[in-house]
Amino acid sequence: MVNLKRRLIQLSSTIITNGYFKGFLSGKIYKGNLKALCVPSLNCYSCPGALGSCPIGSLQAIVGSIKYNFSFYVVGYLILFGTLFGRWICGFLCPFGFFQEIIYKIPSKKIRKSKFFGFLKYLKYLMLIFPVLLIPMYLSIKKGIGDPTFCKYVCPAGTLEGGIPLTMMNPFLREIVGGLFLFKLSILILVVLGSIIIFRPFCRFICPLGAIYGLFNPISLYQYKVDDNCIKCGKCEATCKLNIPTYEKPNSFECIRCEECVKVCPTKSIKKVICHKG
Repeated sequence: MVNLKRRLIQLSSTIITNGYFKGFLSGKIYKGNLKALCVPSLNCYSCPGALGSCPIGSLQAIVGSIKYNFSFYVVGYLILFGTLFGRWICGFLCPFGFFQEIIYKIPSKKIRKSKFFGFLKYLKYLMLIFPVLLIPMYLSIKKGIGDPTFCKYVCPAGTLEGGIPLTMMNPFLREIVGGLFLFKLSILILVVLGSIIIFRPFCRFICPLGAIYGLFNPISLYQYKVDDNCIKCGKCEATCKLNIPTYEKPNSFECIRCEECVKVCPTKSIKKVICHKG
């Protein structure tokens, strides 16, 4: 039941976030008033159906213009949603996370654990620090204008949601497709292939928005609490596709709040709480 509820929320979020259906028919990006607002999850600004802006793209934009002005709107927005929900947004609202979970359903041998995962999970913090923050800031200071480095050179969600649909629907764009698009397409292909055998690899190892929201997991209003009835049977960790021992780390930076551990706990010791203080 939990899984079905989450699937319905993920599907609804994907449809609502990309509800400008006319864009998919016309091949044009929505540029109305709603585009001035950020959506909570990673969703490409250039997706023909996108009604709002991506918070990571917006964050790069304000960092890229930091020499001239600084908008506290995007930073405050991220702090607000992080404080309220943490990575619940990743688990329930992110269209690209939903896409990866669908791919993971393809029958194949799965890689649940690897000694490399412990190191790879820190890559998303490097993505946040360098392509999202420092490089656009450096270019802004040196050249007077920033560059949305992560969106432009890395983000596979942007390729899937924006690059591919716009290229397919616009003959002019097809004529000028070059090496950068092919490079980003290769990143998307690697993520898709990785998603067949690894649960949400982009979210786990690359996504800078997941890095931001993960930092809020221990202090967000929405948290997990493990009570004294826990028998440390390990069923939560065995069920978790991210290999998190919930009984030890109920508010891990990596947890996307999928609620599967809550469902399988034999003593019902794992509980969802609001504003738990310890």
